[in-house]
Amino acid sequence: MSPALDRSWLDLLRTQAERFAEVVEHGDPAREVTSCPGWTLRDLTDHLGGVHQWAAHAVVEGDPSLEPAPTPAGDAIELSAWYLLHASALIDVLAARPAEAPAWTLDRDNRTAGFWRRRQVHEVTMHLWDAEHALGVARPIDPELAWDGVAEVVDVLYPRQVRLGRTTPLATAVRLTASDLDESVVIGNGDPVDVVAPAEVLLRTLWHREAAREIDPHVVELLSGAVTP
Repeated sequence: MSPALDRSWLDLLRTQAERFAEVVEHGDPAREVTSCPGWTLRDLTDHLGGVHQWAAHAVVEGDPSLEPAPTPAGDAIELSAWYLLHASALIDVLAARPAEAPAWTLDRDNRTAGFWRRRQVHEVTMHLWDAEHALGVARPIDPELAWDGVAEVVDVLYPRQVRLGRTTPLATAVRLTASDLDESVVIGNGDPVDVVAPAEVLLRTLWHREAAREIDPHVVELLSGAVTP
């Protein structure tokens, strides 16, 4: 097991959130986030802090109805502090409840608070990459953590997107194989086409983040719909 997944989801969430806050603190809030077209670093922080507020509400109140409080007008230090305040509040909510405690979630087969421990780690990990990439300091995502993120898309997020009518089923199934882990999973139905790449590259492709040269353009096109929220 990798160093990343050989820890609790809450520990990982705390670590990733602190890393994100540090990047924001040392960045320019107006910096363009090229992997999220039209967003600045402030917009990205507003989104992620809002997601934390929303997830905490889903656990505490059992519904997704919250309208998150937006970021204040301020400099990078104030923006970072605002983000960390909401990330810490979410972690406190999740730490105060058993993983099996009931909660509203994105997965109709897993209505527990534990769902959000994993989901929020992946949410922060992807947006941490966005922020670091915007500043030219993107660090690699741990392969096993990235692969778990791939599995989440395949097992939870993509089926939900189809069920809610946000995307149509893939025209052709895709077998995703992580070259750095010797793991495979199929997204979609039918005879799959194959793509082999490092787990991080597969994850970023599913989330429409700069597909690398390892990915066949035909596969990128197949996955270009809203397979994730």
